[in-house]
Formats: sequence, C-alpha cells, structure tokens
Amino acid sequence: MVDVVHEVPEALEYCSLRVESGLSPMYLDVAKDSLPRSLFAVTVRDGGRLIGMGRVVDVAVHPLRQGEGISRLVLDEIVRFLLGLPDRTIISLFADIDWLYGKYGFAAPAASTGMFLRDRDVARERVGVL
Repeated sequence: MVDVVHEVPEALEYCSLRVESGLSPMYLDVAKDSLPRSLFAVTVRDGGRLIGMGRVVDVAVHPLRQGEGISRLVLDEIVRFLLGLPDRTIISLFADIDWLYGKYGFAAPAASTGMFLRDRDVARERVGVL
C-alpha cells in the first residue's frame, strides 16, 4: 500500500527522483528554494521511500514503479486542486512528455509557443538591472 500525501518532498530526494524518472535535472540549491514555494504538491511513498511526486509544475515517478498508476494518482490530486480554482483561472502546462496530460483534457495550442527565461544576464541588461 502506498501513502499519498499533499506535501513537498525533501530537496535531495526530489532532485534524485527527477533524474531517476527521466526528467531534466534540478540544482539542489534551486530545489531547496523553490519546493517550499510550491502552490500545491503531492508525494507518493512506499514504506517512507519517495516513489512518485508532483507539483503544479512537475510530475515524476521512480522508474521501478512506472506503469503502476502512480502518475495517475499524482495527477488526479493535482487536477482536483486545479478544478477548485475559479473558472476564469488560466491553467497552462509545459511537459517533457505529453501522453499523460491529454487524458485530463490538456491539449497543445496550435497558435502559441511556450518559453522560459534561459539567459537572465540578457534580461538584466535589457531592463537595466545589473
């Protein structure tokens, strides 16, 4: 039996699970800073060991536990949280994979491009923040 809890994981186990599950790596210092700021989080543990987790921003499942429905458990909780937001709330998603999210009503927009701030030095220079 697994335990599903609405809490953020510890930073080190979070970073490890991201890499083990095939997601892009996260720096430990960034994880320590960002995890407590999570809007909503779900952890799935088996005997205390983190085997799955998700935040409004990411979902990861340990590779030895993939195929057991853990990602569905995690995403079910996240979507329940999102559905509790006001109807006019804009909910967008960036994903390393897309096979899971379409089952929940997410679709890739035809006319939009997702972006992230890759070069903070360029942004700082542009707005005059040095």
